[in-house]
Amino acid sequence: MSRRGLAAVASVLDQAASSATNILVLVLAARLSSASAFADFSMVYVAFSVLLGLNMAYVGQSLVLEKGEGLAGACRSAAGFTAAVSAAAGALLAAVGLMLPGATGRAFLALGLVLPLVLLQDGLRYCFSALRAPERALAADALRLVCVVAALALQPEGASAGRLVLAWGLSALPALGLGLWLLRPYVRGSRTDLRPYLRRGHLGQRFVVEFAVGNGSSQLAVLGLGVFATPLAVGALRGATTLFGPLNVLFNSANAFGPPVLGRLGGRRATVRATAALGLVLAAVGAGWATALYLLPDRLGRELLGDTWASASALLPATGAQYAVMGLGTCALLTLRVLAPKATLSLQVVFSLLSVGLLLGGYAVWGVAGAAWALAAGSALKALAAWWRVARLSAAVPAPAEPAPTPAA
Repeated sequence: MSRRGLAAVASVLDQAASSATNILVLVLAARLSSASAFADFSMVYVAFSVLLGLNMAYVGQSLVLEKGEGLAGACRSAAGFTAAVSAAAGALLAAVGLMLPGATGRAFLALGLVLPLVLLQDGLRYCFSALRAPERALAADALRLVCVVAALALQPEGASAGRLVLAWGLSALPALGLGLWLLRPYVRGSRTDLRPYLRRGHLGQRFVVEFAVGNGSSQLAVLGLGVFATPLAVGALRGATTLFGPLNVLFNSANAFGPPVLGRLGGRRATVRATAALGLVLAAVGAGWATALYLLPDRLGRELLGDTWASASALLPATGAQYAVMGLGTCALLTLRVLAPKATLSLQVVFSLLSVGLLLGGYAVWGVAGAAWALAAGSALKALAAWWRVARLSAAVPAPAEPAPTPAA
C-alpha cells in the first residue's frame, strides 16, 4: 500500500479511536451511575463537546490548511493558543461550578480543573494532520482510549458525576505526554506566536460561525433543557444518541475523505450520482442500526446504559429516524461543499436555528419524546433543503448537445 493509502487508513482509524473514546466514556458513565448522576455527567459532557467543537473550528480547521515552511511554527502556536485559552475557560468553568449547588456544581468544577488537559490532547490531532503524520495522532488517541476505559472501569458503582469527570480528564495525561513527545521533533526550534489568532479576519472566525449555527446551537439547546427543564431529559437524549456513535464515524469519514475522491469523478452529474448513492447507503445503515437497537433485549440494554436505558430506549425510534435522514443530509452538504462551497453556510444558519426551535417546542408540548422527534424533523427538513439546492445546481448544468446528423451521401 502506498504512503498516501496508509495515511488515509491511519486517519480513519484515528477518527474511529476518537469516536470510540466518546462512546465508551458515556456508556461506562451510564453503567456506573444512577440516572440522576448520569444526567449531571451528560450536562458536563455536552458543555465539553461545545468547547471542543469551538476549539476545533477556530484552531484545528484553520491549522490543517497551513502549508509551507511556517507549518512547524503554526503547529507550535496552535498548541500554545489551545493551552492558554483552555486554561482561561477552565478557570471560568471552575468558578461557575463553585456557584452552582450540589452535585451539578461539583461536576462543572471538575471539568474546569481538567479542561486544559483534554482540550490540548485533542488539539494535537490537528497538528499531526497538518504535518501529514496521522499515524502519530493514532498512537496518542489509541493510548487515550485505553487509559480512559481503564480509569473509568476502576471507579466504584454509584460514583458521583464529579468523580467520573475527574477520572475521565486525568486519564488524558499519558496520551497528552505521548502526543507532545511525538510532536517535538517537528516543532523543535520554531517560535510560538499567538498574534494571528487574535487578529480580525482570522480564518477560524468563519469556521466558528459555521460550527455555532450547526452543531453548537443544537448542543446548547440540549444543555438548555437541563437548565430550564430537567437534567434527566439531557441524560435520556444523550444516552440515545450515544448508541448511534458508530454512525458518526461513517459521517465524519465521508466528510474527511469525500471531497478529494469526488473531485476526481469528472463532472457535477457524476458527483451528484455518487453522493446520492452514498446517502441512500448511509440512510439504510442508520435505519438498520436503529432497528437492531430497538429489538435489543432490555437486559442487554441495561448492560450498556444502566439505569438510563429505560428512558433512552423509548427515544430509539425518533433518534433512529434522525440518524437515517442525517445520512442523506450529510451527503447533500458534502455535494455542496464540492460543487458550491459558499452554499452551505446559509443552510446551516437557517435549518440549525430551526432545529433548535423545534427541539424546545417539541419538549414544551410532548416532553422528551417530542424533543427527540423534533430533532428528527429538523434533520429531515435540512436534508430536504440541501438536496433541493443540489438539484438546482444540477439543473443549471446544460445537457450535452446532440451530434449533428451526418449528411446523406
